[in-house]
Amino acid sequence: MESNGGIHDAIIAGGGFAGGTLALALAAFAPKGFRLALVDAAPRQQNSDTPRDARGLALSAATKSLLDAVGLWPVLAPKAQPIRAIEITDSPLNASLRPHLLGFDEEMKTGDPGAYLVEAGDLQAAVQAAVAGEPAIDLFAPESVVDFTADGFGVRANLSGGGTLHGRLLVAADGKRSKLRERAGIKSIGWSYPQVGIVATVAHERPHHGRAVQHFLPAGPFAILPLAGSRSSIVWTEETEKGQALMAVSESEFIAELTRRFGHRLGAITLESPPQSFPLSFQMARSFIGDRLALVGDAAHAVHPLAGQGLNIGMRDVAALAETIVETQRLGLDIGAATTLDRYQRWRRFDSAFSGTVMDGLNRLFSNDSVPLRAIRDLGLGLVDRAPGLKRFLVREAAGKTGDVPRLLKGEGL
Repeated sequence: MESNGGIHDAIIAGGGFAGGTLALALAAFAPKGFRLALVDAAPRQQNSDTPRDARGLALSAATKSLLDAVGLWPVLAPKAQPIRAIEITDSPLNASLRPHLLGFDEEMKTGDPGAYLVEAGDLQAAVQAAVAGEPAIDLFAPESVVDFTADGFGVRANLSGGGTLHGRLLVAADGKRSKLRERAGIKSIGWSYPQVGIVATVAHERPHHGRAVQHFLPAGPFAILPLAGSRSSIVWTEETEKGQALMAVSESEFIAELTRRFGHRLGAITLESPPQSFPLSFQMARSFIGDRLALVGDAAHAVHPLAGQGLNIGMRDVAALAETIVETQRLGLDIGAATTLDRYQRWRRFDSAFSGTVMDGLNRLFSNDSVPLRAIRDLGLGLVDRAPGLKRFLVREAAGKTGDVPRLLKGEGL
């Protein structure tokens, strides 16, 4: 699409999960005539040699409500696996017994499932197809916003292909290494973990019955997340040096190491996708807003994957920003004004920082082999397991149903 001189209300830089879903939400609920541009670096025609993204994504019930509101859930539902139960254990790698310390079973049997597992490739394909079919979205791809300038009247976004776009608000959904966040001079606080994350999809002989397992090991948490069919997604945190070595071994050696952690409850396992690894870090932007700029998703925050909440935290950003923009537009006010963006930041920054800090603390608490510390934390897990009221609250918290929840996350329209 020709980009020179384009005039829009909102320009979204980044067409991934957060950026694409935000574009669909604004297209669905913003007042008629709202002009929207989505700039995405990913080409629309994928190379047949490009490996499919088979990562398992945990979607909270609130995220499911958002995806339903923008028309994505009917496409994803046949491929989604509800999580029916969660089991948490804590033991050394070579322990002969893995004690059941905390479980969520009966608490998840009332009402709709609190979480679902989908494959990342399925969600991305659904987002891209919906964006392509939405006439209210002007798509620029493959393109990226490389620079921008803002003043009291609007924002000018310069594209990698040499074109420009003009709008009232620029949304940075361009990932953890956001160039727009850097260009705006927004600093981040954060640190790297001495760990890597390893993800893979496995097939197994026996059905999982929708049960997710979180096994805390000294090197880091090891999660088994149920996918549709007799398959599971593995999210394996390992010490950096060990993790790099695991990525270099043969498939049979990798499966042997994986089986030591996976166990034999579901029978023999086979790899359905090649394992992938990535460094782990914590990052939180000091501000979620700039001059006519709002950060969403990984551009605003990146958390440890131990509870699978990274995507859900980003979708809370999407729902809050969409609601803020739509309400401001209906009042005839400036969606890029400082007062508008302040509302979004107040809504999202504390919640994001709190969630990220909890994930960081849990990782530090459990990723060690201290016998006294293990005894204390296992006692704590056992006490929680004996407190049904607290367990029901934790299930609601994980489902995204507590706190000041944006309407789209409650299944309401705007």
